[in-house]
Amino acid sequence: MQPRERFDYSAIIDREPLKLPGSARVVVSTVVNVEHWDIAEPMPRQVMTTPAGVKVLPDVPNWAWHEYGMRVGIWRLMAALRRFDIKATASINASVCLEYPRIAKAILDAGWEFMGHGFKQKAMPALANERESNREAIATLKKFTGKSPRGWLGSGLAETTETLDILAEEGVEYICDWVMDDQPCEIKTRTKPMIMVPYSVELNDIAIMILQHHESRVLYERTMEQFERLYEDSSESARIMALCVHPYQRGAAPHQALRTDLRGPREAARRAVLDERADSGLVQTSAVSRARPVTAFTAGSRQSQRRIFARAQDVARPFRRGHPARLARESAHRAVLVAQVRP
Repeated sequence: MQPRERFDYSAIIDREPLKLPGSARVVVSTVVNVEHWDIAEPMPRQVMTTPAGVKVLPDVPNWAWHEYGMRVGIWRLMAALRRFDIKATASINASVCLEYPRIAKAILDAGWEFMGHGFKQKAMPALANERESNREAIATLKKFTGKSPRGWLGSGLAETTETLDILAEEGVEYICDWVMDDQPCEIKTRTKPMIMVPYSVELNDIAIMILQHHESRVLYERTMEQFERLYEDSSESARIMALCVHPYQRGAAPHQALRTDLRGPREAARRAVLDERADSGLVQTSAVSRARPVTAFTAGSRQSQRRIFARAQDVARPFRRGHPARLARESAHRAVLVAQVRP
C-alpha cells in the first residue's frame, strides 16, 4: 500500500483535542535503542572509516564502538533513568536476549518496555525473509519476557511495502517508524489498523552527533527547545515527545559528565526551572557545561502535573482501545513520573 492508502491526511489543528490525565500537556517518551551488531557483517554504522576507504571484515573498531555501549554505556543510561524513576522503552534487537542476557535481564527487572527492533541490527529490506525474521524476533522476545512485544521500531526505521501488514498479522499493535506527527494516529493494514506512536529523528543522538556532526550539547539544547515549543502548542491539545538515545553514543564517556551546572548565557533565563546540580546520567559537556536532558525535565519545582513520563506502549494503549480523542487514566498509572517544567 502507498501512504495515502494507509492513512488520510490530518491537520493537527482540525482534530478533537487530545487530553491527558491531571491536566498534563506533554508526554515524554524515552526510547533507548539496544542493538546486537554481528561482527561477520558490515557494521550498521561507522564512527571510524578505514584507510583509503577500504571495506573490511571484520570491522573491529566500529564493532568495538558498539560493544563499548553494551559493556559500559548502557549501564550509565540505566543509572540515569533509575535515578529519576523513569521506566523507558527499550527498542531492542531480539538477539540481545541471547548474546547479552545480562543486559536484557536488567531491562526486564527495571520494568522497561521491550519494543521489537528486529532480530539483529539489519535493515528490513536487506532481510532474505522478512516474515520469518520478524517471527523469530517476536518469538525470542516472548520467550525471554513472557509476552509478545506490542510495538515495533525498524532498524534504521526501515520498512518494505509489506512490513506493516506482516507486523499486524504477527500481532504487533503499534509502530514508531513513521515520524510524521506529534500525536498518535491510526495506520491501516491488510488485516487491522495499527497505531503510529511518535518517535524522533530530531531528538536522536545518531542524527545529531553521528550524521550531523554536532557537539553533544546540541542534544540538550534541542531537547529543551522542542519541549518548550510542544508545551506552547499543547495549551488546547496534548503532544507526545520522544527522546531517543543509543548506549554506544549517548552512553559514551565524552558525552557524559560527573558534575554539571546551569551556568552559561542560554541557561540564565531557565534558572528558576532548572536550578539543580547533577552528578550522573544523560549529560553532555563542552566549553560551557550544560545540564542533561533527563535532569532538565525532572529538576525544579514539582508543584503541579504538567508532564508525564511514559513508555511507548502506554501512549498506544488507549488508542488501541478506541479512544483516539484522549489518553485514558489507565495511562497515568503506568506513567513513572509526573513533574513540572514551568508553572
